Amino acid sequence: MPELSNINVVKEILGRHGFKFSKSLGQNFIVNPDLCPRIAEESGVGPGICALEIGPGIGVLTKELALRAEKVLSIEIDKALLPVLKETLGEFDNVTILNADVLELDLKAVIKEHFGDMPFVVCANLPYYITSPIIMKLLEENIGAENLTVMVQKEAAVRIAAKPGTRDCGAISAAINYYSEPEKLFDVSKGNFVPPPNVTSAVIRLVLRKEPPVKVEDEGRFFRVIKASFSQRRKTLTNSLSSGLGKGKEEILAALEQCGLGPNARAEELSLEDFAALTKILG
Repeated sequence: MPELSNINVVKEILGRHGFKFSKSLGQNFIVNPDLCPRIAEESGVGPGICALEIGPGIGVLTKELALRAEKVLSIEIDKALLPVLKETLGEFDNVTILNADVLELDLKAVIKEHFGDMPFVVCANLPYYITSPIIMKLLEENIGAENLTVMVQKEAAVRIAAKPGTRDCGAISAAINYYSEPEKLFDVSKGNFVPPPNVTSAVIRLVLRKEPPVKVEDEGRFFRVIKASFSQRRKTLTNSLSSGLGKGKEEILAALEQCGLGPNARAEELSLEDFAALTKILG
């Protein structure tokens, strides 16, 4: 197998296949030989466990997953990378490359087709321009993964791993904590990629919860309240909820008081239990 952490080898392979990097697809390929083995190990993949990867690039992380996993299903949107991946991963008979847009797939059906009932993890260097939509799709569709171990932009990693009730918490943080237990593992500098991105990256792991930490009757309504709460971060919760839900401030203030929250409370101060209580009262 070609040495995919060697920049000259990577450029030679890509040049031979006439591949050009796409800025719109956020393509930055890993060239640090120590990074992908570490990410694969952190995912917990191993014998009897499969791996779902999104955005394999030239296959450098895919290779490490294939060396450890029972099966690897890698979803790649860019047709131009298919001949490249055929060459770089040709020696592995436990890897399947699916040319598709992950956001348009019925993931449960695809996973069932390829993995059956075998346990699996998600492990990927996610395209940074659609990090949140991909992660939320993986969580909301309850695909059955043991965990998600993914590399994202560091700024996004901080938000994703933030706990409710802390300064860095946002709507995405609250939603992710509802579905999983997030943890930021380590940072990854720009020099680990070709071409180098403009941002520092970080690897995070989301361990999927068997049950949400709070019980809500209507998840859609619960997340609408969370989204409205964070819609105007510089304003108080009273103003944000009033504007976001189309309700009068007196009604919002009464609901906050019932939840034991002051009139000047802000969204980042609330726990998931607080959001659940507010949802129940505001309806």
